[in-house]
Amino acid sequence: MIRVSESRLHSAWWALRLSFGLVPFLAGLDKFFNILTDWTQYQSPILQQVLPISATTFMRVAGVIEMIVGIAILTRWTRVGSYVAVRDLVLAVGAYTLASLTEAMVEPAASAQRIHGNAKQGHSPGLGA
Repeated sequence: MIRVSESRLHSAWWALRLSFGLVPFLAGLDKFFNILTDWTQYQSPILQQVLPISATTFMRVAGVIEMIVGIAILTRWTRVGSYVAVRDLVLAVGAYTLASLTEAMVEPAASAQRIHGNAKQGHSPGLGA
């Protein structure tokens, strides 16, 4: 039974890790090529007036940051990269989940003890645990 749970944990962890690693990396890379869209159109006109650099340069800097975050998530800095990726509500939920799964995988004994301890007390390991 534990092996099935471990398999599901690893499967969910890898799905999140790949999604939150590849999507920011590819979106960041596209800031240099504008294949998906013209990224400068998303920049506020007010921000453009205030910044000392062009909209294209600003978007490229943002792209480099996104690529660094993506690489961090895909490499040994998954937890740090995941927390940095908390940019909006959807990313926040997914990135938090990925960081939590990473912590659970790093500390499998502690995680198993918490789950089994809650199950013995009649609590669900899900909501409110």
